[in-house]
Amino acid sequence: MNSWNYTTEPDFILMGLTDSKEVQLVLSVLFLLIYLVTVLGNTGMILLIHLDAQLHTPMYFFLTHLSFLDLSYSTVITPKTLENLLTSSKRISFVGCFTQLYFFVLLAAAECFLLSSMAYDRYVAICNPLHYPVLMSTRRCHALLTGSYMIGAMDSSVTVFCLSTLYFCNSNIIHHFFCDTFPILVLSCSDTYKAEVTIFILAGSTLLLSLITISSSYVSILSTILKIKSTSGKQKAFSTCASHLLGVTIFYGTMIFTYLKPSKSYSLGRDQVASVFYTIMIPMLNPLIYSLRNNEVKSAFIRVAKKREGSRWLR
Repeated sequence: MNSWNYTTEPDFILMGLTDSKEVQLVLSVLFLLIYLVTVLGNTGMILLIHLDAQLHTPMYFFLTHLSFLDLSYSTVITPKTLENLLTSSKRISFVGCFTQLYFFVLLAAAECFLLSSMAYDRYVAICNPLHYPVLMSTRRCHALLTGSYMIGAMDSSVTVFCLSTLYFCNSNIIHHFFCDTFPILVLSCSDTYKAEVTIFILAGSTLLLSLITISSSYVSILSTILKIKSTSGKQKAFSTCASHLLGVTIFYGTMIFTYLKPSKSYSLGRDQVASVFYTIMIPMLNPLIYSLRNNEVKSAFIRVAKKREGSRWLR
């Protein structure tokens, strides 16, 4: 059997989502529009929070970095996907493939723990409002953010190391639209058991630990909200959490569906649909979820717009 790694074969071939030229054209237009909305939405959210002083709070500090992560990991995946859809060349170098995988895992894992930090922030704000300035100090916010990136870097480093040491049999064709763990594993003729177990433990612990943190935070939040006597107080408390909870549900639903299972149960069509959702769709949806369902963001946009309009007239 002919086997190879990066020392003998420099390229993988990404087969993408479909062989149909007509469908590829439709998908390229759709993905380009989604990517433009993603860039505009997340960049706009970052700028808006930066420009409006009333949004300089821990909640929006984390939201700024959520927008940065969404923008970043969409950029890691979507441009290459568009190139493959629009051109006949579907090659990606061995190094390029694992670089894409490294940054995707890093950013996705960091987002998991950033969402946990956002849930913890909401827990403190609703359940311990008097201690909020102390518990969510600038130093703690930066520590939570740094920890999220460090865990993401550790996960991605171990994942890429496990996969890059494997040998691959005959085919260098990846039946996917980006370099992900399962499509690469199925090409290997090495014993992948240790790699599979390691990656499963990393993905499982990342998803489950962050999900447990989020779930326990929201159980406490719900318990506190139900004790509020006034209807308006309950509605206000629910509104501060609704956007985050919706974003969490969409993100974790597709991630768990894709990664918390053995590679033998990998299904090309089913997993590709889920992958499109969390790599391309969710980065576009998050700024819409957090802006359209958030009165503070709407008010901030109006304030910034009026300020800019006033500055223009003064000139």
